[in-house]
Amino acid sequence: GDLNRLLPLSPTIFHILLSLGAGERHGYAIKREIAARTEGKLKLGPGVLYASIKKLLELELIEETDERPDPHLDDERRRYYRITALGRRAAQAEAARMQELVERAAETFGVRRHA
Repeated sequence: GDLNRLLPLSPTIFHILLSLGAGERHGYAIKREIAARTEGKLKLGPGVLYASIKKLLELELIEETDERPDPHLDDERRRYYRITALGRRAAQAEAARMQELVERAAETFGVRRHA
């Protein structure tokens, strides 16, 4: 697939892919991980979260997995997701695109990175 047709990724989509890049998660765990990683700056409501997951599934950037943790520790209604190879390439391409943009902004505006 042509990655350029997918870029730029929305911040929500990119954060979900980042979350799944570290391993399989169910929707609520994705939501919690994003809120923790962004120090509460990005809190996804259920509508935005599940509409984004649906879009990611349709684009084949993520897939639902049948593998389940220990049934005693899990709610059978939960759906688990993992990033696909295409999803990983799209996230890498988006990260590279953003890095280039940040470098251009730094050159233009003299922005320095925080240490």
